[in-house]
Amino acid sequence: MAYDFDLFVIGAGSGGVRAARFAAGFGAKVAVAESRYLGGTCVNVGCVPKKLLVYGAHVADELEQAAGFGWTLEEGHFDWGTLIANKNREIERLNAIYRNLLVNSGVTLLQGHARLTGANEVEVEGQRYTAKQILIATGGWPQVPDIPGKELAITSNEAFYLKDLPRRVLVVGGGYIAVEFAGIFQGLGADTTLLYRGDLFLRGFDGSVRTHLKEELEKRGLNLQFNADIQRIDKLEDGSLKATLKDGSELVADCVFYATGRRPMLDNLGLENTGVELDARGYIRVDAQYQTTAPSILAIGDVIGRVQLTPVALAEGMAVARRLFKPEQYRPVDYQNIPTAVFSQPPIGTVGLTEEQALEAGHKVQVFESRFRAMKLTLTDIQEKTLMKLVVDADTDKVLGCHMVGPDAGEIIQGLGIALKAGATKQQFDETIGVHPTAAEEFVTMRTVTR
Repeated sequence: MAYDFDLFVIGAGSGGVRAARFAAGFGAKVAVAESRYLGGTCVNVGCVPKKLLVYGAHVADELEQAAGFGWTLEEGHFDWGTLIANKNREIERLNAIYRNLLVNSGVTLLQGHARLTGANEVEVEGQRYTAKQILIATGGWPQVPDIPGKELAITSNEAFYLKDLPRRVLVVGGGYIAVEFAGIFQGLGADTTLLYRGDLFLRGFDGSVRTHLKEELEKRGLNLQFNADIQRIDKLEDGSLKATLKDGSELVADCVFYATGRRPMLDNLGLENTGVELDARGYIRVDAQYQTTAPSILAIGDVIGRVQLTPVALAEGMAVARRLFKPEQYRPVDYQNIPTAVFSQPPIGTVGLTEEQALEAGHKVQVFESRFRAMKLTLTDIQEKTLMKLVVDADTDKVLGCHMVGPDAGEIIQGLGIALKAGATKQQFDETIGVHPTAAEEFVTMRTVTR
């Protein structure tokens, strides 16, 4: 049978664009359908605008530190509208870049909602197309618990487009998105409370990292409330919002921001017209090569619910393109030792196993841990401390995990990710000469076992 396309990609996010571009570069005839925005969550309502807002929030720290270095500054004034307008302009620039990347690669770009009408057929705005292979890369979508007043809350989708900075913000959730936005709102001047139903946020991260960040956020004046959850939200006469907690207590804010998880974006996708199955969590079920239970349909990225990170979706998209159209270059994605960062304030950088994971896996563990006040702060009154930690296998000397909380953690952990990927030992860390004076050198100068 002759098909209209060799590969039809549904979703022009990071993974979908990467797969489409490279498949076209390998000689395939490719189409991409996107109903919302080019670049997906990351470019539009995720990593990129979030990091820009984090930069904006961090300026307050720089201004506070300036006096210790002899600078006398007039009282600063922050304008939310200017930041959002500048952010929007940058996102529009990136949207255009993504469009050019696709078009210049020879990809057919279809702007509209794509719906599967068969195992090899997709409908976009009333027009049907056939394809030998279909790739689902529709990503995820934030979700708010089904409570009375849920329509009064916002998610990360809306937060980037708020007309004004709320005076009082209640952030609900314990994952990295909740922690990051709590830091953004507070850093930009909002009275911020972070509410989480569990004992401590960032479940799955190293215990030392979680505890250390909690202490540092409390130093900054962020109101942390654990073992707390909202029962209902009501709008008051003055326009503010009253959150009634399950213990009967009440909190009043101008904005209630939910970051309590994301679901796979499968709305009106037409999966019922195919043999594609979902797993127990509601994500698309795929095998090791991203093949769904329908032989002609693949899926990658957040919609399969594995590691929901932009660079992972990029790697998965590349793997699919190579396997289908350049098999001699195919390499499976390695999900071990993926470096990642949380752009909290202070930020987190981590790669490899946590101490808890290493023990659970049966390793005899040595922990090297250091907490110190960064050199930049010694001329100020700021008492923030940096945490650095190495988790080492005592029998093989192999470094199993590196964890950091402090300035530039994400930048520093990227290089350590290469070291762990290469199988570095603690001895090799010890024999590496440090860059002085930097915080990063602490990773190669920790000599005493903490426990």
